[in-house]
Amino acid sequence: MTEPSIRLARGRERSLERRHPWVFSGAVERVDGAPEPGDTVLVRAADGTVLGRGSYSPASQIRVRMLTIDADEPVDESFIASRVVAAAGRRAGLLRWADTDSARLVFSEADGVPGLVADRYGDTVVCQLTTAGADRWRNTIFDALSGLPGVACVFERSDADVREREDLAPRVGTVRGSAPDPALVAHESGLRFAVDVATGHKTGFYLDQRNGRRAVAQWADGARVLNVFSYTGAFSVIAARHGATSILSIDSSGPALEAARRSGALNDLDVGDLMEADAFTALRGLRDRARQYDLVLLDPPKLAANERQIDKASRAYKDLNLLAIKLLAPGGVLMTWSCSGAVSADLFQKIVAGAALDARREVRIIDRLHQPSDHPVPLAFPEAEYLKGLVLQAQ
Repeated sequence: MTEPSIRLARGRERSLERRHPWVFSGAVERVDGAPEPGDTVLVRAADGTVLGRGSYSPASQIRVRMLTIDADEPVDESFIASRVVAAAGRRAGLLRWADTDSARLVFSEADGVPGLVADRYGDTVVCQLTTAGADRWRNTIFDALSGLPGVACVFERSDADVREREDLAPRVGTVRGSAPDPALVAHESGLRFAVDVATGHKTGFYLDQRNGRRAVAQWADGARVLNVFSYTGAFSVIAARHGATSILSIDSSGPALEAARRSGALNDLDVGDLMEADAFTALRGLRDRARQYDLVLLDPPKLAANERQIDKASRAYKDLNLLAIKLLAPGGVLMTWSCSGAVSADLFQKIVAGAALDARREVRIIDRLHQPSDHPVPLAFPEAEYLKGLVLQAQ
């Protein structure tokens, strides 16, 4: 049987030659054969030169996600399983030296398994399959993850909105081993954090904010802390452990705030006041009451999912940071983040600079924060770098 293939339009092979893993629909000249969603296809340049193999997704603007640039390398169960195991193996050192039992084991294109995110919390692995290609290899992926040393449960959280763009239905539930412990916790730096793998955001915890939690520990002593978009309150737990004099956590989710209280109790800590409210409204109210804080933490959800949403997101980021800067006491520190991949680090800094100008405050960058080492960024795939943060100090 002839292997299905796609042929690129002339000149559209250059990004693949630079090892970028995406082929957009506009780059495809024709499709040969009848590949189904998730099938592996041979990718050819306009002159017929084989450029590698990738997963085909006719419902997505990213028509092919490359798996290998080796024309002689077959993509089969062994190939996929070995990629998963190798990615997990690269995190083994982190789990030893970072004082944690929780880490991202597989980070999609960054680990050569497009569409797969797998996070480990102790003996439980929570995975998300977001593309047709990853979904095609679901059983191979689950078997590979369940075969890792010490894994007792593999739980699937394939319910992200992005699956709709791949014409995939949501899937949630235990796929290998025993059901997850309802009292599951993530251990980090001597603290315990409640993890809700079934209904929590992402896979139940923000593993990508490990560096942020360390930064909070450095600035919390003696501080009046405001934690906005606090979710399950990991920053608040850290602040309480490291000597904050007061803590106010704001989130629109009541269950998330209750989880924050539970995480505090797990560590015999009082995480302070919890406010269920819209962040923009709450910040304006605090501003109107002339409240001041020594440490403000601003970690909103993704505000721009694509380039079309950048302008709207920029306005929202500016409003949030303007309000936060106005709430800073003299010498106070603002830690502010964007997890919108469509918003570059340069643009984010410009937005925050504009907010400081409008607030009429002298503000300096004293540090920058990034996603941790278990969320690597291939040099050929800068899109993997989505989390950017600034540590700012106001006069």
